Amino acid sequence: MLRVKTVFIAVIDDDESFRIALVESLNSLGYAASGFCSAEDFIAADGMDSWDCAITDIQMPGMSGLDLARRIVSSGHKTPIIMITARKEAGLEAKSTACGAVGLLRKPFETDALIECLERALKV
Repeated sequence: MLRVKTVFIAVIDDDESFRIALVESLNSLGYAASGFCSAEDFIAADGMDSWDCAITDIQMPGMSGLDLARRIVSSGHKTPIIMITARKEAGLEAKSTACGAVGLLRKPFETDALIECLERALKV
């Protein structure tokens, strides 16, 4: 019998409605997703090693997604990080890559773009 590994994805975004919708979308795609309303809540859950991927908003009150990515990387965790943002400014791709992110999605994004980015991050 073939066993498929469950893929655990953390969604960190202060926009509650967006976070809930993204978690539900990921769960419907077969991932095991959970949401966190801030980078601090994600860190407090003490689960950085528990996640196969983290999807985080760049702009949040308190610790930004960029700061969270730096912290994950500097802590030695190998969790791939995907950044999401509604910001349009130039250079965000370079900033997110410099922080250790493997991808950047600009809101609103299509499900196909999310899946492609996740597959790249998870090396499926």
